[in-house]
Amino acid sequence: MPKKVVPEHLRRRRRPTKGGVVLSEKLIVDTALRMLREHGGEGLTARRLGAALGADPSTLYRYFRGMDELTLAVGDALIGRALRGWSPTRDWQADLRALGLRIHAAYLAHPQAAVLTASRVSGRAHEIASDEAVLGVLHRAGFATPDAVRIYHCFIDQTLAFAALDAAALALPEAARRADEAVWRATYARLPASTHPHIAPAAPYLVAEMNVSAYPAALDMLIESAAARLAGR
Repeated sequence: MPKKVVPEHLRRRRRPTKGGVVLSEKLIVDTALRMLREHGGEGLTARRLGAALGADPSTLYRYFRGMDELTLAVGDALIGRALRGWSPTRDWQADLRALGLRIHAAYLAHPQAAVLTASRVSGRAHEIASDEAVLGVLHRAGFATPDAVRIYHCFIDQTLAFAALDAAALALPEAARRADEAVWRATYARLPASTHPHIAPAAPYLVAEMNVSAYPAALDMLIESAAARLAGR
């Protein structure tokens, strides 16, 4: 049976760890983010996290029921960072674009964490706040609730899918990432028109485009489609 998580107000009364720090959920999540960046997903264990915090690993279970719950909290923290400082304007398209770019960038700032969390649903505070923010933008734009939900679904899945894809590339070892990037110039750019009549003329554009994220362009396409739907209604 999972251990009972101690309420936040009771956790604060605990004495500092042997490392001299007072544990908190935020400190644990921030330390987990650092460890993910340094060691990857396989390196994040209760034992290593406890050692980094100067605390017995069992202490972590006063804050989280297990490492999976900690993973969800890490993902929620990334969304919280994306929302920090954002506020809506009167331009719904600019607002939606800003939210998408912020969420995408927050995940890419921590690619190893993004690979673990972009596909998860936590139901935690920041995730709920982001959902409310996006739906609010669409509501103020004039979309009926069913249309707003459909657009929100496409928006958030597109954003997180690109975050996971782009983060996975960033999380590769440097040599592997450079080798992948070089394929467009070393292979595709040299294909002859006689055998590849469509790739050959497109090769310079492929070289320029394919090693950068397509997310901003895809986001613009989604917003333009939503705006056309609103105008047509």
